[in-house]
Amino acid sequence: MNISREDVLVFTAVLAGCGSMSRGWIEAISEHPLLRGRVRVVGLVDLDRSAAEARAAEFGLGDAVIGTDLDAVLAQTAPDLLFDVVVPVARAGVVETGLRHQCHVLSEKPMAASLEEGRAMIAQARAAGRIHAVIQNRRFIAGVRRIRRLVDSGAIGELASLNCDFFIGAHFGGFRDDMEHALLLDMAIHTLDAARFMSGKVPRAVYCLETNPPGSWYRHGAAANAIFEFSDNVVFNYRGSWAAEGANTSWESAWRIVGSKGTLLWDGEDSFEARIVAGDTGFLRDLQQIDVPPPADEGQTHGHASVLADFLDAIEAGGQPETVSSDNIKSLAMVFAAIDSARSGQRVNIEIEDSK
Repeated sequence: MNISREDVLVFTAVLAGCGSMSRGWIEAISEHPLLRGRVRVVGLVDLDRSAAEARAAEFGLGDAVIGTDLDAVLAQTAPDLLFDVVVPVARAGVVETGLRHQCHVLSEKPMAASLEEGRAMIAQARAAGRIHAVIQNRRFIAGVRRIRRLVDSGAIGELASLNCDFFIGAHFGGFRDDMEHALLLDMAIHTLDAARFMSGKVPRAVYCLETNPPGSWYRHGAAANAIFEFSDNVVFNYRGSWAAEGANTSWESAWRIVGSKGTLLWDGEDSFEARIVAGDTGFLRDLQQIDVPPPADEGQTHGHASVLADFLDAIEAGGQPETVSSDNIKSLAMVFAAIDSARSGQRVNIEIEDSK
C-alpha cells in the first residue's frame, strides 16, 4: 500500500468482471466523497477483453493492465484489493485466486453459489489472513439504518414481526432470465439480509413456496412466499415477485414492522409512519404518532459507497467490515434454506455459521 501526501492510505485494486455492474463500482471509487482518492484501479479483467477495454476508456484508466486471465493480471500488478464483479457461478474461483495472491477481496452478492462454496471462501480468507466481504449495499441506506435504530430504541416495544412486499416487473435480459431460483438467489438476498440487520435477530427456520407466475419471462422461480422464524419468536414474512406488472413497489420493498407497543410502516423510499398505543381502554386503542430517528451515522447511508468505505476502513484498522463473509453467510443460509424448503415442500432449519 502507498501513502499519499495527505497521509491517507491509497489501495491498489484489480476489478474482475467488466459487465454493467462494474460501472457502479468504478463510479463510486472515483467520484464518491467517502472513497475519492482512496483506491487506484491498476487492472481490469474480463473474459471478453473488449469489455475491459471499454470500461478503461470510459473512466480514463489508460494505465490499467487489461487482460482475460485473472491469475496473470494479479501476478503482474500485485494489488492490495480484488473487486469481484463476476457472475455468481464464477465467484468461487475468482475469490480463491484473489486470496491466493494475498488480496483482500470484496465480492458482489450473492456471496456464493452454494453454502459449501461460501464456507470454503471463509476458510480461505482465514488461512490467507485477508478479508473477504460482500456488497450488501441495501443495509447501507438511510431507511434501513433508521429502522434498526427505532427497533433498538424499544419505541415500538418488543419486536413481533417483520413483513415485506417486493413486487416489480423487472425485465433484465441476460443471465437472470435463465437462472434457477431467479428471485430468491439474485434479489431476495438483499431483502433477507436487510431483515436480519433491522431485527438484530438470528434466522432459525423457514417455510417457502416458490412459483413462476403466468406470463413470467423468467425460466424459473420468479416469485416466492416465505415465512422465516427468527430468534426470540420473531417472524419475518417475505412476499416477492420479479414478474409482477402494474404496481411496482420500491426496490427496497414495502415494510410493516410490528412490536408489542406499535407498528412502523415504510414504503421503501421516503415515507415512514410509526404509531404506538396511547391509551388503555376501548376496543381499538388510541394511537400516538412517533418520529423515526435519523441514522446514527450519515456515512453509513450511501449504499454501495458505504460498503466500500467500510471495507477499506476495516483493512486500515485491522478489524472486520460489517459485511464480512463469515457474517454474510448467515444471509446466504436463509436463501438456500428457502430454496431447500421450496424444493421439498417442508419447513427447513437454517444452519448458522460461526461468525468469529
